Amino acid sequence: MQSIETIAFKKGALHLIDQRKLPGHYEIFVCSDYRDVEFAIRDMVVRGAPAIGATAAYGVYLAARDLSTLEGEAFLRELKKACDVLEATRPTAVNLRWAIRRMYTLADKESAKGSRSVTERLKKEADLIHAEDIETNHRMAEYGVELVPEGARILTHCNTGALATAGWGTALGVIRQAYSRDKSIFVYADETRPRLQGARLTAWELVQEGIPAKLIPDNAAAFLMQQGKIDIVMVGADRIATNGDTSNKIGTYMLSICAKEHGIPFYIVAPVSTIDFEISSGSQIPIEERSAEEVTHIGGVQIAPETVDVYNPAFDVTPGAHISAIITDRGILRPPYAEAMKVLQEELR
Repeated sequence: MQSIETIAFKKGALHLIDQRKLPGHYEIFVCSDYRDVEFAIRDMVVRGAPAIGATAAYGVYLAARDLSTLEGEAFLRELKKACDVLEATRPTAVNLRWAIRRMYTLADKESAKGSRSVTERLKKEADLIHAEDIETNHRMAEYGVELVPEGARILTHCNTGALATAGWGTALGVIRQAYSRDKSIFVYADETRPRLQGARLTAWELVQEGIPAKLIPDNAAAFLMQQGKIDIVMVGADRIATNGDTSNKIGTYMLSICAKEHGIPFYIVAPVSTIDFEISSGSQIPIEERSAEEVTHIGGVQIAPETVDVYNPAFDVTPGAHISAIITDRGILRPPYAEAMKVLQEELR
């Protein structure tokens, strides 16, 4: 299987595949400081919860590097400001907050050793978060592949592949694993309006891997289910509450309703870092609303009246009751999710 290097730190800078340009152009976006990282996350140069987390970790390191002439409380105070700027870029994906807080907690703990020492330690921690994500992806793929039947026709939504992570992928990572095991799978990829991550990114990854697939309009998914052409639905997540409610790309909730109506298993694939143990239901998940232009324009071409009002939520919330299982790097969680989450949280302590 080919390797797609979404994130790489080299020559003192963070190198990201510019996902705004795919599939037409393969370009690298270079982040030399944390403000570049802030832009990259906010403008979706990089996207996907795990990839955002790893990118943000390097952003904290870059901020610390630029602040390394400061010491003590002054260093921590300015680093905290940079962390707050990074955390504000995308409010829904909890991996962003998780990675930033992990980095700042380390800086606070090590601050007595001096800012230069802390900065070196933060670089190692960012590298560790990056490496952990790749390993996490492979563990999820190993667990998840057991839920993929031979000859399965799989529907997926948005992009959950190597481009959404530090490598391999979440839901698409399971699909890649199933393909590598010769399970004779076939993938239907939703285009995923309005930013077309399915058409631009998932389709690109599927073509790169040679995985049999078809790209479909979002509004064709229910018809395929009605025709008996979908065996399982497999998607990623940006934040999961302790009752199993899951926030993912807008349109996921709608798919879960259709899958439930047609008796089709609906699986979430996400690392444990995507679970927010501080919230008990999806109603507590902040939903990012993005610009009207994402809906009124495609590729810079206007498709709607200039003065029309637009509602453009980037995510929705799928109730835990619609989810057959949640595939994590620590195993497969099954309903009732509140109980499964309690057991998992105890294991993590």
